[in-house]
Amino acid sequence: MVSKILSAALKGLATQLIEVEVACSKGLRSFNVVGLGDKAIGEAKERVGAAIKTINLSPPHHEARKVLVNLAPADLKKEGSLYDLPIALGFLLASEQTKFNPDQKLILGELALDGTLKPIKGALSFALLARAKGFEELILPKENAKEAALVNLLKSQRELSVIGVENLKEVLGYLEKRKEVPEAEINFADLENPEENFEIEFGWIKGQEHSKRGMEIAAAGAHHVLLEGPPGAGKTLLAKAAISIFPKLDFEEILELTKIYSTCGLLPEDKPFLTQRPFRVPHHTSSEVALIGGGSPPLPGEITLSHRGVLFLDEFPEFHRDVLESLRQPIEEGKITIQRAKHFSVFPANFTLIAAANPCPCGYRNDPEKECTCTSSQIASYRRKLSGPLMDRIDIFSWVPSLKYAELISPDQENLSAQTRSKIERTREIQKERFKDDRNLTNSEMIIPQIKKYCQIRSSSQNILRKYVDSGKLSARGFHRVLKVARTIADLEGRDNISFQDVNEALSYRLREEQ
Repeated sequence: MVSKILSAALKGLATQLIEVEVACSKGLRSFNVVGLGDKAIGEAKERVGAAIKTINLSPPHHEARKVLVNLAPADLKKEGSLYDLPIALGFLLASEQTKFNPDQKLILGELALDGTLKPIKGALSFALLARAKGFEELILPKENAKEAALVNLLKSQRELSVIGVENLKEVLGYLEKRKEVPEAEINFADLENPEENFEIEFGWIKGQEHSKRGMEIAAAGAHHVLLEGPPGAGKTLLAKAAISIFPKLDFEEILELTKIYSTCGLLPEDKPFLTQRPFRVPHHTSSEVALIGGGSPPLPGEITLSHRGVLFLDEFPEFHRDVLESLRQPIEEGKITIQRAKHFSVFPANFTLIAAANPCPCGYRNDPEKECTCTSSQIASYRRKLSGPLMDRIDIFSWVPSLKYAELISPDQENLSAQTRSKIERTREIQKERFKDDRNLTNSEMIIPQIKKYCQIRSSSQNILRKYVDSGKLSARGFHRVLKVARTIADLEGRDNISFQDVNEALSYRLREEQ
């Protein structure tokens, strides 16, 4: 007899339906899995056999049976252990040890030797696939059920029954209608007021008013920032505090991030979804693949893990040059395309880059109090790592000077974080309304037609920009980035039109001073 159970494969962030076909007949005892499965799938027969034995049914190797499992489509490479449960159920159907209707059900799960189900990666991605394909039920391990149930909070679509089960015996009881298993549910209220923990609060930062204003603009419009200054001035502290003023995630962003982190197996153990913007801090020895993603099959890198959040690159010039240059395309396009001989993947990368750098190897170039010990060749070599095309993609350059004692002992601004965040959230709402017919969420994502539409300026502003463009201090890309930042500044101040002051302030942050 031949049975067919529907399951799914995860390729990067994409999913695809997989048909698990099981043929069972009398003959020389054998159990083979075909269809380009990896070693984990090849070992499934041992896990499946042990799990079936624990529920007092006949496993494949107990009788003279020839069992053949085919994972279709046969030309797609499959990986992982999530096919254990569909293989076990397919075998029990094919060997006539159970009877149920597998139609309209998507089934996934890894089996332990005692029959319990272990959690899988990418549960939300599979739930989105099941809903898109019109399935009625998704059956998967109980630990993944709440994550998958997020899909039912989407509007204008019919609900998917998400059934979380603990073991093989419970699955059979449910499928044979001998046992009721409640559907997994999640309330929207669980997402509205999430608990957030920030290492550094924005109000704790002493002095640095110019840099804090730059961070406020960056958070409001998702603009990229480079912080330069001597060691110990507070660059890292500013970057870590910046995430505390970013607005809370909306539901669409929660779905995006949960899907990414679930695929990578990085969801918090105590939460089935992400409710706080990511803040990623890769070490300066990180490789290009670690940053942009890759492998076989390709998996997301740090720029995708920081999607809708912050990618903080401390000691910016210490990163390998090829790693830094790989940032250019995703900064410009908001996505990263990874193409290999047998794989093609597109990962989202709408992140806010915050980079921190010293002005020279010793860090004290042009410092009024401390003498620089670097030679001119050392300084040139150090600064050469930050190429012109990469720097041209930075929106805000901010010099972070050393602090005086009086600034260090000044009292904390207790309500600054909350007040600034509230202001930024109002600004993001303005942008959300502006781009309601587009895919944009922030001003930094605007393309040229949108810049022309939403960033119109008066003649006085045009004159000052003409001066900088014609003198070569501002490239065409830089011109458009100044307009985007000016639009964000106007939004922060609640202005419908961009003023001369907005353009002037945007220019002051755009032009990198040769400190």
